[in-house]
Amino acid sequence: MADERKTLDDWVEAACGELGITGGIDRNAVLDVARDVAHGVMRPAAPLTAYLMGVAVGRGEPPATVAARVRGLIERWPGTADT
Repeated sequence: MADERKTLDDWVEAACGELGITGGIDRNAVLDVARDVAHGVMRPAAPLTAYLMGVAVGRGEPPATVAARVRGLIERWPGTADT
């Protein structure tokens, strides 16, 4: 598990560098929302939602607000009342 976490951290750092992203990201928040989408909507929706969240943040929305809005959408999504 520690090796996987290091690999993930290394990947995120390299990807941020490649894309010119400074200041880091809240990795856990993104992964938590992606997990919630995967389980509450469907698995393929998780990476697409993560991308859409990035677009929203890039347009100036605060990351915590974006995450909360996506979680609200999951709660309202048909068939996810018990997730």
